[in-house]
Amino acid sequence: MRKAVILVSGGLDSATALAMAQADGFQCYAMSFDYGQRHQAELQAAQRVTAAAGVSEHRIINLDLRQFGGSALTDEAIDVPTSGNEEAEPEGIPVTYVPARNTVFLSLALAWSEVLGARDIFVGVNAVDYSGYPDCRPEYIAAFEAMANLATKSGVEQHHLSLHTPLIDLSKADIITRGTALGVDYALTVSCYQANDESAACGLCDSCRIRRQGFVDAGIADPTPYY
Repeated sequence: MRKAVILVSGGLDSATALAMAQADGFQCYAMSFDYGQRHQAELQAAQRVTAAAGVSEHRIINLDLRQFGGSALTDEAIDVPTSGNEEAEPEGIPVTYVPARNTVFLSLALAWSEVLGARDIFVGVNAVDYSGYPDCRPEYIAAFEAMANLATKSGVEQHHLSLHTPLIDLSKADIITRGTALGVDYALTVSCYQANDESAACGLCDSCRIRRQGFVDAGIADPTPYY
């Protein structure tokens, strides 16, 4: 079996990407990040998801992006926007964007893939529901893959590395439908930006709103506990 490194946040998208990689026959090595995010619920979810999937190994990497801040997910001084806020979020890049997060995460996944002898990395980015995030765009993914093959020993030795984004053009409903067909238990996942200690979701942030609408559009019962 070919080895692959899968970025697993604990959310709906990454759980689906993991299931797709396994369905494609990859031996999966999961990587998650404790990067100073607002809560630990998603990391606990990542552990549940990877345990249920039976991955070969799951590593949680400790970073502290709170040192830089600049995001509602890493800076307590910046409020997480909710659909109930009177002040609408301005057009452009959302305040939930974490500066350079995907570049940092993918770089570490790239390092581990070299050590493992893996030539494939899976990441559950999506350009449909999160088009405001610059590091979820297809052109960014293509540029990172090109860089990865220039910057590594594996690339120099002509062992081409591929960066897979199986969800990038799918709607949330499509993602849920495909994941359900692959047996993903979405009750294990957490997508909320401000989940509580019991992994219950707020139901108000953008991530909750998009997730909930995805289940509605897919015609599948939403297993998410809301507080």
